Amino acid sequence: MENKEDRELYFYLKLTREFEDRVSKLHRQGKILGGVYSGRGQEAIVVGVCYGLRREDFIAPLHRDMGAFLVKGVDPNRLMAQLFGKKTGLSKGKDSFLHAGDLSRGVFGATSMLASTLPVAAGAALKFRMKKESHVAVAFFGEGASSRGDFHEALNFAGIHKLPVLFVCENNFYAYSTPQNMQMAVEDVAIRAEGYGFKGAVCSGNDLHAVMKTAHAAVERAREGEGPTLIECKTYRYHGHSEHDQPFYRPQNELIEWESRDPIQRFEIYLEKKGYNVDQMKADTEREVKAITDEAVRFAEESPWPEGKEAIEDLYANPF
Repeated sequence: MENKEDRELYFYLKLTREFEDRVSKLHRQGKILGGVYSGRGQEAIVVGVCYGLRREDFIAPLHRDMGAFLVKGVDPNRLMAQLFGKKTGLSKGKDSFLHAGDLSRGVFGATSMLASTLPVAAGAALKFRMKKESHVAVAFFGEGASSRGDFHEALNFAGIHKLPVLFVCENNFYAYSTPQNMQMAVEDVAIRAEGYGFKGAVCSGNDLHAVMKTAHAAVERAREGEGPTLIECKTYRYHGHSEHDQPFYRPQNELIEWESRDPIQRFEIYLEKKGYNVDQMKADTEREVKAITDEAVRFAEESPWPEGKEAIEDLYANPF
């Protein structure tokens, strides 16, 4: 008999990959507006951290965290329409995916300058503390962003006030094309938490259970008033920094080594060891996620473009 959690986790891993891969293909077909930043290979991080969060919990995803939207319950149709720049998208056709958010699901829009959302997450956590709400805030960022001032300011403030916030570093070892050892003198980003008086933890970002165990412990501590945690998930992106980037700066063997640690294949081995009929489960899940993605593409393609006069709507509290 299938365990509900195993089934749901596998579904979200597969949905995230199917969605991201489809978006990459659509980008090559010229149907996607703006840049596309694939998170292929990093799915276990967003699924592991976001699975189990409450709707009211606040997350600030990265530009390659499409899976965080899906696990948090954002409508796949609206998400795809956002990528097409259509009126039915999250920002009603005013932007690409890069800055998309859905506050009704507790998802804050990303920014082009990574780490800029970390102080925002700290602010959301402060609001939860002031209103005595037991929610948590989660901010995702890359290892390169941990060298920016916003990162240190957010961690310092969160540490002083023991805020209920998780800082989740998706360390894929390249800040665009700059390898980690060329932009910081420490091996683990997590060690930087010590300077701000709270815990740091390192885990494999390709091991869903390792991510879940680390994240859920941090969420529990945050809800109990024990303050923030800096979680570093070691992982690797299979694509370049973006779909227009050919990552010739990376050794081919390095990519092959990481692909052999694929997070979805790893979870399938776990399911097989637990006695599931993985071939059947895989076929059923792939059929399900393909249908969802097909419908999202159909919805986006058939949705209308925004009209010119709508460009200034929703921008000001009192539109002129």
